[in-house]
Amino acid sequence: MRKSGNLLAVLATSLFLTGCVTTTTTTNSTPTPDGIDKGNASDLNYQLGARYYRNGNYELARDRLLLSIELNPKNAVAHYTLALTYEQLENLRLATDSYEKAVRVAPRDFNVQNAYAVFLCNRQDFDGAREHFDRAIKVTENDFSESTMTNAGVCMMQKPDHALAESYFRQALARKPNYGEALLQLSVLKFSTEDYLGARAFLQRYLNANVPTADVLFLGVRIEEELGDDRARTDYSNQILREFPESAEARRILGSG
Repeated sequence: MRKSGNLLAVLATSLFLTGCVTTTTTTNSTPTPDGIDKGNASDLNYQLGARYYRNGNYELARDRLLLSIELNPKNAVAHYTLALTYEQLENLRLATDSYEKAVRVAPRDFNVQNAYAVFLCNRQDFDGAREHFDRAIKVTENDFSESTMTNAGVCMMQKPDHALAESYFRQALARKPNYGEALLQLSVLKFSTEDYLGARAFLQRYLNANVPTADVLFLGVRIEEELGDDRARTDYSNQILREFPESAEARRILGSG
């Protein structure tokens, strides 16, 4: 049975976090002899840069963030947001430089470590990505390490290193047994390695606690096709047609996509 490669590619990469830009920092403020509070000025320029970034004005964001860093070179969140900005401007060299500066300034900031790991994974530097994922996971303040572990697993699937990917997903479930993203990614992994019973089991666990999307239900269709369970396949198909009649998956089922 031919697998739906595009579906698996979407599901296996959908978890990767996009740049999340905050609006506050924790910069220490110390007035200089000329009366300029560089810490507050750095924060203000960061906040303006972050706003420009969110609005898609990347050149203006870059200029404000560079000024923020000039005023306070230890403003880690400004370095991180500048890295995201350079990504949008397609300057990967400067994005890498900004990520590395952010990591040096704030080595225990798990959000920065995770973001840099995702960036490296997208550049296919899988060993470098794993190093920074592991650093983020080990930060004791990381209350969402199951998400970081699952991101690491998704990255290792791209390498591909299925055994290592599964190890990360199971670590996420050991921390949070009903974590939906890890359950879904394990179902995708099992499907891609032709362990269809395993894929079914993890998908069912996912569906027990989560509202499905059309692509998730279509994964169920493909799993049941491989297992030869026409009744279960039909149930998944009917649910897609009923709940997502305009979806690409519905068109595939109807034979028009």
